[in-house]
Amino acid sequence: MTEAISRLYRRFGEIDTRERSPVYSDISLRVAEDPEILAFLATLTPAKYQPNLLYGAVQYLCGPIPDWASFRRWFTERTGEIRDVMLARTTQTNEPARCATLLPALASLPQPLALLEVGASAGLCLLPDRYGYDYGRALIPGELMLPCKVDHATPLPSRVPEIAWRAGLDLNPLDVADPDDCAWLEALIWPGEEERIPRLRAALEIARRDPPPVHRGDLRADFLALAAKAPRDATLVVFHTAVMMYVRDRSDRDAFAAAVAESGAVWLSNEALPVTPGFPAEHEVVVSRDGFVLTRDRAPIALTDPHGTWVEWL
Repeated sequence: MTEAISRLYRRFGEIDTRERSPVYSDISLRVAEDPEILAFLATLTPAKYQPNLLYGAVQYLCGPIPDWASFRRWFTERTGEIRDVMLARTTQTNEPARCATLLPALASLPQPLALLEVGASAGLCLLPDRYGYDYGRALIPGELMLPCKVDHATPLPSRVPEIAWRAGLDLNPLDVADPDDCAWLEALIWPGEEERIPRLRAALEIARRDPPPVHRGDLRADFLALAAKAPRDATLVVFHTAVMMYVRDRSDRDAFAAAVAESGAVWLSNEALPVTPGFPAEHEVVVSRDGFVLTRDRAPIALTDPHGTWVEWL
């Protein structure tokens, strides 16, 4: 068990965080060689020993992690509390800037839209019409501006989409009015990406004025019932970002793909390629090690940054 966990943390340090968060990269490589921490993680289920959950729990309890020495000291001092947080919480990064990579696809669809996000967390990505966007060669004004680098092929909209209905589905919905839930979202932001903190806080403030409805439920059991509530005179769009990696069973991902097809919705999947459900083998896409592929109804349409900072249209 500890060997598999060690490999997971080594990969997180060598690939997932190497360019984005040197602090987490260093810590992950050290965790991969630390028998005490590995033994602690081995007492948890695979869903609970994930790096983001461990580091989020430490930051939630102790504040921003500056280096390995601080992390190791805090782990020793507060092991029990860290375990409690990891058992109570899940990884629910809710980056509003992801809306910038989805907007070109949303704007191209027949309006108005009915948005249904799977793995919605606090629902911040259900509000693409409440943000502004800076694509460099196109600007859509808004209270919270989301910068996004685009290539020449990206079809840039001139306005935000018209949203007639919106709803989210999540195993553990977060409440934008709950200080503890908001603190958890902030704790999930990596060291080295502190510019995301004011953006998150601004998006939470926007959401509090008219919170998006996020329903508690499982995509495998509750998706179709929620989709059936969407108005028939709107284009139903089902979307998700960085969710399928937590649906560990391939058969569950395939069952979800079948349910989306049954719903008749337009399906936007923004995921790492290996876990993109229903992705046909005939599509050959080269994705950078830390990039996602955006698909529409299983066909790849763009490469995206997981946190919404760039998009490259295919």
